[in-house]
Amino acid sequence: MGVEYVKVEDQADAGQRIDNFLMRRLKGVPRQHVYRILRKGEVRVNGGRVKPTYRLAHHDEVRIPPIRTRDAMPARVAERTMELVEGSIIHEDSDIIVLDKPTGLAVHGGSSISSGVIEILRAARGDPKLELAHRIDRDTSGCLLICKRRAVLASVHSAFRDRQVHKVYEVFVTGHWSKRLRTVQSKLTRFATSWGERRVRVDASGQSSRTDFMVLDQAPFATRLEAVLHTGRTHQIRVHCKSSGHPILGDRKYGPYESTGTRLCLHASRLSIPIGNSVMKFRAPLPADMGELWARLSDGEQLD
Repeated sequence: MGVEYVKVEDQADAGQRIDNFLMRRLKGVPRQHVYRILRKGEVRVNGGRVKPTYRLAHHDEVRIPPIRTRDAMPARVAERTMELVEGSIIHEDSDIIVLDKPTGLAVHGGSSISSGVIEILRAARGDPKLELAHRIDRDTSGCLLICKRRAVLASVHSAFRDRQVHKVYEVFVTGHWSKRLRTVQSKLTRFATSWGERRVRVDASGQSSRTDFMVLDQAPFATRLEAVLHTGRTHQIRVHCKSSGHPILGDRKYGPYESTGTRLCLHASRLSIPIGNSVMKFRAPLPADMGELWARLSDGEQLD
């Protein structure tokens, strides 16, 4: 397609960041490419260059350069994957969708993943305005919130900033976690490994973080914990567990069990968030595979 000029006429688009606006409009275009055309100044707003963080105003004119887009739903996404996403919905109303996201399913597409939960839902519903309210790791299962309207998304993001969102996880870790270790606070920073993988470590120059832990049960070689987030740093629970000497079972980034077939034993079990005039609460039960693993661990099984 050629150069496209788009007028911001919809009030729902006003106030939205230009990078998010482009990613919604250029369905199927990799995120890196969107940021590249912004960096190079190929995208213009009212004739001028803008940063990815620029927020659109009503009546802004956006110049979008010629770009080849793919269909929103690549052919290689199997119908059963679409059914898996739709079947994982635990709540839906006119404002939001809440899923019990399965482990192994990314929340959005990236450089090595063509489509995640949000792209699949947008295509299945024919609704490009669906937006992720937050993110959880690909291998983490559990509660994931998606907003249907920009006004609702803004309200949800405000609740996250004001720390009014309550997120609870269930996690299985190696060894015996001390019942006296109830809070882990540390500064975390992101870094890239020599092979380019994104990771996080404890670093005095990083961002502050806090997770509260409570022991739910203990097996001969493992502990079942409840983890409550007070901050939302990348890989926070995973790094807090590792730095405490008890990495999460199945954690191939931070744990000792790289060769085992065990899934990452981290599950977002509860989510509480104010929306409108009420506080909405959601629960995702412990997945069957984690329940079966805990039964084996309780019987004394030890992972190699």
